[in-house]
Amino acid sequence: MNEELRALYQEVIIDHGRHPRNFKKLEHPSFCQEGYNPLCGDHLKLYVRIENNTIVDASFEGQGCAISMAACSLLTERIKNTSIVEARKLFDAFQILVSDANPPEKIRDYLGKLSVLGGVRDFPVRIKCATLAWHALKAGLDDINNKKVVSTE
Repeated sequence: MNEELRALYQEVIIDHGRHPRNFKKLEHPSFCQEGYNPLCGDHLKLYVRIENNTIVDASFEGQGCAISMAACSLLTERIKNTSIVEARKLFDAFQILVSDANPPEKIRDYLGKLSVLGGVRDFPVRIKCATLAWHALKAGLDDINNKKVVSTE
């Protein structure tokens, strides 16, 4: 990772980690999905409201490391006003971003601001911190009535 991108990565992580957006309980969610990362201790609840197959609102509560909190904050910003189909595409793209050594430029462009989290590739143990919220989102979309806690293990 070049120094300019590393600095941006750190700045975004620190900002969203200290001042997470959408950090609140969402009233009347379509689903609330709990997620837990036993390696780091990250624990979150992701709330999503869906109307007409579109995510109209999203928020979260919980505690965790700066990467986990920042990832969830960025996720809730990005998925608002997107279709369920689009949210699934974002999940897939994010997984490529954090797992491929050289993700395609089109993936980074598609993810926009979320692409700064690609820096976790340099710290494999932190990938689970960055993907916890995404796995909670996918589990909730796959089964809105799911009551199981999603774990990174």
